[in-house]
Amino acid sequence: MILSIESSCDDSSIALSNIDNYKLLFHQKISQDKEHSRYGGVVPELASRLHSASLPRILENIKNDGFDFSKIKAIAVTNEPGLSVSLIEGVMMAKALSISLQIPLLAINHLKGHIYSLFLEKKAIFPISILLLSGGHSLILEAYDYNNIKLIATTMDDSFGEAFDKVAKMLDLGYPGGPIVESYALNGKGDICFPIPLRYSNEMAFSFSGLKNAVRVFIENKSLNQSIKSEICYAFQESAIKHIIQKSKKYMQYSNIKYFGVVGGASANKSLRMELEKLCIQFDKDILFAPLEFCSDNAAMIGRCGIDAYHLGEFVSFMDLDISPKSRF
Repeated sequence: MILSIESSCDDSSIALSNIDNYKLLFHQKISQDKEHSRYGGVVPELASRLHSASLPRILENIKNDGFDFSKIKAIAVTNEPGLSVSLIEGVMMAKALSISLQIPLLAINHLKGHIYSLFLEKKAIFPISILLLSGGHSLILEAYDYNNIKLIATTMDDSFGEAFDKVAKMLDLGYPGGPIVESYALNGKGDICFPIPLRYSNEMAFSFSGLKNAVRVFIENKSLNQSIKSEICYAFQESAIKHIIQKSKKYMQYSNIKYFGVVGGASANKSLRMELEKLCIQFDKDILFAPLEFCSDNAAMIGRCGIDAYHLGEFVSFMDLDISPKSRF
C-alpha cells in the first residue's frame, strides 16, 4: 500500500491505495469550511492548527480499522503548491511516518494530483489535455506522461474558484462561495449582464478580476434582496463560464489531443460541466471528469499519483523533502 497525505490548504486528508491494482482502500477527509466561514475565506494560521489536530485523528482511524502498517511501502505527501503553514503539517507527518516505519517518501505536486483524480482506481491515460479550475488555479495543461506536463494557459489574476468566493463575500452569502453562488444562480432569469473577460483578446489566458470588479461596481450603494442576489449570481456565473468556454474553444481549435480532462474543486459546477460537454462534442473530444467526491482537495488523488511515482522510483530523501508555496511545474 501507499499511504498518502494532503494538507495543501484547508482540507485534512489521508488515504491508503493498493500499488498493484490502484484500488482505494481507505480515504477520509476532514473539512475546515465551518471554521473558516466566519472569516469569508481561509485563514492560514487557523488552517495549520486544525491540520495538526485532524491529521493524527485520521491516522488513528486507519489504525482502528485494522490496516497492517507493515504493508505500507511508501508515504506520498503533497509538498507543493499551497499554503506554507498547511503544507508543513502534512510533510512533517510524512517524515515522522517515514522514520518510524522505515519506508521511503514521495513528494507529490498538488496540481499533478488533481490530474490523477481522473484515474482513481484505474490506469492513467496519456496524452491528455487538462482544464484545472480551483480556488487557487485556472490552468490549461497538456500531460504526456507523469513527468512531461506542459503549461498552456493560466490566469492573469484571480482564479475561477477565487472569483466565486469573492463574489459570495461581496453578497454576504457565506463560504465556500462556489456552491452557494451556483445555488443562487438557479433562481436567476438573466435580467442582468456582466462583461465576458478577454472576449476580444487572442491571448491564451484567463482573467477574472475585471468581472469581479464589475460585480462590485454594480452592487455599490444598492439594497440587495434575495431576488437581486440571484440575478447577480446568475449573471456572474454565466460570464465566468462563457470566458472558460471561449478560451477552451480557442485551445481546442489547434489541439490534436483526443482526451480532455476537467479537474479541480471549482470544476464541480454543473452548468460549467454541461457547457464543456457540448464543446467537446463539437470538437470530437472525449471528456473526462473527476468524480464529484474527489474534485476538491483529497488524499485519494495524491495516493493515485503516488502509485505512478512509486513505479517510476521518484523517491526523495528525508532532507530533500521540502515545501514550496508555488508550483515548480
